[in-house]
Amino acid sequence: MRGRAAALVLAIAAAVVVADQVSKARVRAVLTQEGTSIPVIGRLVRLTYTRNTGAAFGMLPGNRVMFIVVSLVVLSGIGAYLWRYRPTRTWIIVALGLVAGGAFGNLVDRVAFGRVTDFIQIPFDFPVFNIADSGIVVGVAMLVWWLFFGPAPPEAQGKDTAPDTTDGGS
Repeated sequence: MRGRAAALVLAIAAAVVVADQVSKARVRAVLTQEGTSIPVIGRLVRLTYTRNTGAAFGMLPGNRVMFIVVSLVVLSGIGAYLWRYRPTRTWIIVALGLVAGGAFGNLVDRVAFGRVTDFIQIPFDFPVFNIADSGIVVGVAMLVWWLFFGPAPPEAQGKDTAPDTTDGGS
């Protein structure tokens, strides 16, 4: 299953990266000046071109090197998790793919441009974001949901799956 899970994570991540990078390139081509905005769905969704030097939703601006390192650590952690634990639950695999795709999509921008292109604006004073940010947020939300509401691991259900290494008291 290791190969199948990794392939699915990579496919989902690749889809997020492609959608993210194509949409960002299109926004930069159409909305050539930062701050330019056009309505997409009335007042509900607008395309607003911004350049973000911070993390998702503009947090901690100006820490490019730190965000590059964090992205690489996240991607390495996902790879190590896949290698070590070989997840079989589709929910976990999809979540990891979304987070990996989002992390890589924004990493590409940080390395290539020194900043991330954000463009999706919704009302309620919510920060402008992009598809990569959405992948990260949805993937992390799925993982958190799984932690709180997913099935308990076998050892928590009284079914110890680890081999008994005790010597029986002798």
